[in-house]
Amino acid sequence: MDARSLLACLGLCVALLMGSGCSPSDEQKQTSLEERTAKFEQSLDAIQDPRLKEAVADLGGSLLLLERARVKLSTKPIETEYSENRLALFKHYPTPQALVDTYINGLFVLRKASNSDYLTDLQPVFPFSFNLPDPFPFPIGLEWQSVTLSNNKVIPFQPEWSETDPGIQLSPTSSNLTNPDDLTVSYPFIEGIETDNKSQPQPVTLKGQIEVIAPRKVFTFDLSKKDVGHKRTEENITVTLLALEKNYAEIELTNSAPLAADVGDEPPNPLLVQARDTTGQFLSRSGSINENATQLAFYEKQLAAMQKQKTWSDTFEKRLEDEQDAFEHQQSHYTKLYFNGLIDNVQVSVLDFSQATTTRKDLELPIRRFDKSSLEKTVQSLPMPVTVHDDQLATWLKDATLSREQLKNSVSISQSVEDASAARIEFDHPFTFNDDLLGNTRNSNRAPVTFFTSDDEGKRGEPIELPDEAFEVDPVRGTITYDLNLFPDNPAFAVGSIPLFLATIEQGTLNAGQLPKGLELQGNALVVDQQLFPSDSWRFFAKDASGDYLKEILAVSHRGEEYGPVLFDVHYFYGQPTLLETYQRNDLSTVEYGFEVKLDKPEAAPATQP
Repeated sequence: MDARSLLACLGLCVALLMGSGCSPSDEQKQTSLEERTAKFEQSLDAIQDPRLKEAVADLGGSLLLLERARVKLSTKPIETEYSENRLALFKHYPTPQALVDTYINGLFVLRKASNSDYLTDLQPVFPFSFNLPDPFPFPIGLEWQSVTLSNNKVIPFQPEWSETDPGIQLSPTSSNLTNPDDLTVSYPFIEGIETDNKSQPQPVTLKGQIEVIAPRKVFTFDLSKKDVGHKRTEENITVTLLALEKNYAEIELTNSAPLAADVGDEPPNPLLVQARDTTGQFLSRSGSINENATQLAFYEKQLAAMQKQKTWSDTFEKRLEDEQDAFEHQQSHYTKLYFNGLIDNVQVSVLDFSQATTTRKDLELPIRRFDKSSLEKTVQSLPMPVTVHDDQLATWLKDATLSREQLKNSVSISQSVEDASAARIEFDHPFTFNDDLLGNTRNSNRAPVTFFTSDDEGKRGEPIELPDEAFEVDPVRGTITYDLNLFPDNPAFAVGSIPLFLATIEQGTLNAGQLPKGLELQGNALVVDQQLFPSDSWRFFAKDASGDYLKEILAVSHRGEEYGPVLFDVHYFYGQPTLLETYQRNDLSTVEYGFEVKLDKPEAAPATQP
């Protein structure tokens, strides 16, 4: 019942940042909110009618949740964190329908490697990878129906695994929350009887149905501080940047055309917003609030009307629903988006669902097996009818020319003194393409470190004479571990150097039609001879005729025997490569990172009572 489930109507999309600190004024806001929450819960106790109590609890609880999120988001410290360009894929497809067709036709199913004799996991692989809060931008419905086994037996899909079902089952993989579409074929387990999974009929084909609704068009607006308060209109779409502050933007959208009937009762989010800082990089989102002051006032008015009732009635429910329908019909779409970093400009994409195209397709997908390590001597084909580009590769590959100073400047130092016998100093830096090509031969015996006391002014004092077992340096991992119990004096500073490793990388290009010995294209698969182009020092990236990088689907290493050396690698791509970029590490140098670290003091142990 809509009037009793207004949490969905509020459309909350918030990140409750429980770990952020609070200033005194923030603490006052929090105290006030807690008082209001306690008062609200007391008022619920006085409501006798269960239907009325549930409706008041739903709406009142939603409003309090929204207020709590608003306080958390507004008081979160601004710390820069970058994200991928989630909207880059729009530029590769001329229409939203072309994007939908690629999404559906690029789907295939992998059988995942398993050590279990009773479970076989199936992984549907989509050509685009999306993570919350940015799932696939169009409404999508996916239903799995059955799996056909090698003995032609059909196992129907069931929403959860049954402990009492004695047969073979197909159900969602409950242990994998990051890939909710993953499935598991479960074979019966009989206590005391060894059952070899290989003797069981194996999954061959997965059947299902997919439905995707595509908007008629996607509009994109690039907005900055100068656009605040000004309407930007294209066709039936009007976007207004209401505010652009340090770490948030407020945006209002109006579509003069009505929503298409295909979309249904729950309209999808038409606003996709990204923010950049002055470096041009995209900032990650920290949360959003999708209700403006007018909307909140309306829901608070409805809550007040509920609280005046003694009982719930169908007539009262109908009145609330009519008021809500009339109000929402007049409303524009509003969002207040918070980002992790200082905003310079925002990119707003609007999905126009005033017209929509619904694509439904019955799926009958062969189940393929591509283990990361294979003993097969032949290359397995993975034909792919779609082309997908990788817009993140250019950013990733820029670190092929990483300089010594850039490497040094990227280092961050952290400490841990919770365990006095294993206190740690860690030198870390973001993992880059340069790190990926360092290989396995890194080593350095030079990592001097000296511990010092502090003088009366808190500055560096005398060096501390220590036995060898008092500390240990791991140059490759960039860690220093020391045992405070073996220190004759309390250390206050650590001074020394730690090695960083930098690859010298040579870049080249190869025409797909003129590849040297050791490289071969078989359709969309690149075969790399590991004797001539070992993966320890070589990387290959493919481009198609458009000049854009192709997304790699997966890679397989082929060996002559189990645990033996790799003979050749195979890289599969979404699309047909016409050009290969090659990257070869031809040298490895050590960069000495000098440091002086003021050491954290361990917390004093609580005094024991006599």
